Amino acid sequence: MPISIPKIFLWLLAYLGLVLLPLAVAMLGSRPAPRELLVEAGAMLGLLGLGVLAGQLLTSGRHRWFAAGVGQDNLLQFHRRTGVFGWLLILAHPALLMLGDSAFLAWLDPREDLLRAMMMLGLLLSVSVLAVTSLWRVSFGLQYEHWRAIHAALSLLVVAGGLGHALMGAHHTAGLATQLLLVGVIGVPLALLLEARLWRPWRLRKRPWRIVEIEQRRAECTRLLLHADGHAGMNFRAGQYAWLTIGETPFSLQQHPFSMASSPHDPTRLEFIAKQLGDFTRSLPDIEPGTRAFVEGPYGVFSMAVDANRRAVFIVGGIGITPILSMLRACRERGHSQPMWLLYGNQNESEIVAREWVEGLAGELPLTLVHVLMEPGDDWSGATGYIDAELLERELPPDADDIDYFVCGPEPLMNLVEPALIARGVEAARLYSERFNLV
Repeated sequence: MPISIPKIFLWLLAYLGLVLLPLAVAMLGSRPAPRELLVEAGAMLGLLGLGVLAGQLLTSGRHRWFAAGVGQDNLLQFHRRTGVFGWLLILAHPALLMLGDSAFLAWLDPREDLLRAMMMLGLLLSVSVLAVTSLWRVSFGLQYEHWRAIHAALSLLVVAGGLGHALMGAHHTAGLATQLLLVGVIGVPLALLLEARLWRPWRLRKRPWRIVEIEQRRAECTRLLLHADGHAGMNFRAGQYAWLTIGETPFSLQQHPFSMASSPHDPTRLEFIAKQLGDFTRSLPDIEPGTRAFVEGPYGVFSMAVDANRRAVFIVGGIGITPILSMLRACRERGHSQPMWLLYGNQNESEIVAREWVEGLAGELPLTLVHVLMEPGDDWSGATGYIDAELLERELPPDADDIDYFVCGPEPLMNLVEPALIARGVEAARLYSERFNLV
């Protein structure tokens, strides 16, 4: 769902209020005598950094109430950028303190206070590892599952340790009332982290699924069909996604996001199509039918109001077809009668995911399907090259208020298509987009 400017502004105000809470708590207590400017600046940056890092626990926790209307992919991009900002704040904190007063160098000296020095050095190292492995996980060859475990453990350590460090400093945080209030402010995000990592999987134990069909498809894709095992299933909107865990327990590092390809008509039946891109997705064809699975969701605001029966344009690249497939299947079941257009880009003809299903839906719906290949064969007579402004102008109708646009795929396609649509006059309120880079 597109995000309105007022909603973004209000959400950012709420976020800013949250990350400023530790600083506000410190300012509420009795004011100590002022110190050197650099020392006070360093202290304030430390409290702000603690607030930003605590806020990271909220933005990464897949809390629907916190991400309502924002979209998890947008929230993830925000999370990454604020994480770097928090890292820089934490690094600047001791640097300014020591520049302002060399006596603070003793905080790093284990001969002065072993526990304090170990905490300081451990926190600086942990927050740096947290940031570096998040920014360059793929470059380091770090598997997603291993990174996920490291990320969760270090997040808990950094925020809890940062709280302990702020209390130990006891300059702006002196006094029992101030310290209890600070513990309460930082304790809430810590509790939400434990809820996401422990309590949520515990509740999923009572809602297992069974994988009833596994099928290897073209373009190195695997189709999974799941049925609810003893419960009412999961209600979702066409276009949403869920986190899938395969095995006997939901307490697993092997949890990955996939868009539903099935229609939301039957909540007890879920269909996923996964591209074989990593160790986990390459292992999917080896799974035996009847294997237990757990599904956490639904998530995402990239969805279509199929009851509205409006004209729609879908612009898709590769495996990004999966949420569109769910939308088109829902449109077929609802008897959609308004014209729709699907521009579907792929590397070559063999890479067209779910080709027969998409072409079958084009025959059942008022859908104009345009395949676009970057590397066409000699016998290809369709569109070629990139989905760019020129192709949009050639294949799409003039923009109008009754047309919604859905764009989904890899980063290069999104970077080409979104500006081109805006240049055509498409309003942000009618432009729905989702980038496939959650992991």
